[in-house]
Amino acid sequence: MKPYLLLSVLWFCLPLPVEAQKKTAAELAMERQGLVEVRSVDPTLHVSLMYGRADNFTGRVLYTDLHHAYLHPEAARALKRAQTELRRLRPDLSLKVYDAARPMSVQQKMYDVVRGTSKSIYVSNPRNGGGLHNYGLAVDVTLCHADTGDTLTMGTVIDHLGPLAHVKTEAGNAAQGRLSAEALENRRLLRRVMAAAGFKVLSTEWWHFNFKSRATARKYYKVIR
Repeated sequence: MKPYLLLSVLWFCLPLPVEAQKKTAAELAMERQGLVEVRSVDPTLHVSLMYGRADNFTGRVLYTDLHHAYLHPEAARALKRAQTELRRLRPDLSLKVYDAARPMSVQQKMYDVVRGTSKSIYVSNPRNGGGLHNYGLAVDVTLCHADTGDTLTMGTVIDHLGPLAHVKTEAGNAAQGRLSAEALENRRLLRRVMAAAGFKVLSTEWWHFNFKSRATARKYYKVIR
């Protein structure tokens, strides 16, 4: 076989980049509802969907055919601004997305796990309209090293349903040795860059940031199905 023919064959055998791979039914549904894949807006973002694995508070894989993070276009552009601000302050770091737009059907599965328990305060009830994830207007995010994707210490894992994840008590937890000074500093840096882009942290989850209020979302935006 001639060299140029061999190269052509090898090229066709190479795996497609993630962005070029065939989209799943869930991802196509996201796009039909007007959502955008966050790495199409900013390819420097890291993504690791925690509900696409079983190591989350439900102990189950909830995203069986969703492999990429989607947001409402306004929120996706804001996330890009947060990433730009972080890279300005710390070029060695990046944002890492663990969850973004979430269908209401998945929200129901999550709520069913905590229904009737003390943990129910951490999961929005679909009967009450769900939360900002269900509009593509919230993102669960942390800090990581830009080159490796390895996460920085934050005091708890993402998805920790308990007081140590609360923002309002973290200074006291740090003073009493339950939260390291490094973790507290990292949380504050995360909030700084997200706030610069218009996001507000959820007081009980250091990783959860809303781009709009619930009232605004319910009035002007559509729930994700």
